[in-house]
Amino acid sequence: MSPFDAQTGYMGRLAPSPTGLLHLGHAATFRAAYERARERDGLLLLRNEDVDPQRSKQEFVDAMIEDLAWLDIAWEPPMVVQSQRLALYREAFERLLVAGHVYPCMCSRKDLAQMMQAPHEDTDDEPVYDGRCRPADSAGSRALQPGVNYRFLVPDGEAVRFVDKNLGSQAFTAGTDFGDFLVWRKDGLPSYQLACVVDDAAMRITEVVRGADLLKSTARQMLLQRALGLPPVAYFHTRLLVDEHGVRLAKRHDALAVRTLRQQGLSSDDVRRMIDAALR
Repeated sequence: MSPFDAQTGYMGRLAPSPTGLLHLGHAATFRAAYERARERDGLLLLRNEDVDPQRSKQEFVDAMIEDLAWLDIAWEPPMVVQSQRLALYREAFERLLVAGHVYPCMCSRKDLAQMMQAPHEDTDDEPVYDGRCRPADSAGSRALQPGVNYRFLVPDGEAVRFVDKNLGSQAFTAGTDFGDFLVWRKDGLPSYQLACVVDDAAMRITEVVRGADLLKSTARQMLLQRALGLPPVAYFHTRLLVDEHGVRLAKRHDALAVRTLRQQGLSSDDVRRMIDAALR
């Protein structure tokens, strides 16, 4: 039994993907997650979201653990590693398949590129799928077809609503703000949306703290929670840090990587002051 299995109070998590170095935006979000867990006498877990084998690297895992310690962000071991939990995701996917919530998508990369449209907001990197592979019969085929992607059949026109603990009331309409989204990849791996929902439930997470760029992902994940019969989770989305051009910080901003700031001689207090100044 893991040491957090008996926890009945607040449970938060940090969930970086080891595809690059942590940057200042990560530091801001992770600091908020740490403070919220500490203020509530709760636990904060660390989840290594390494299900992208092409981009995940051990050097980034090592770096994120070192950087979190340097930022004085403590978490409760053991670290949860997604690549070691594929059976859990497969079981959840098969439940969705049997219940008729997903369907096979035969679209090639070229097909998907041709149907790309500008996202409704510059914070959403997933365009609305045009439904070309949607089954005519809403139930669709419930037999697993190997070697194809699977999408979640969203309830078109339904408004997914939630009250974010930082940004207030939110509402996104399925089929308009987001479309049928990927849940299972043809290489036998789960999508971010599915793995996140399964892990949050299995880890007994009570509140998810993450950036405002994932607000629409929250709506998607709430639909998955409902389809899988999983308990709801509270959400706290932090404001995004942006650079001098108003572009949100990402892993491409190497100059603002936590590792780079450390090498420049900054202290963790200096970084916290940078975060506070950027959020004013």
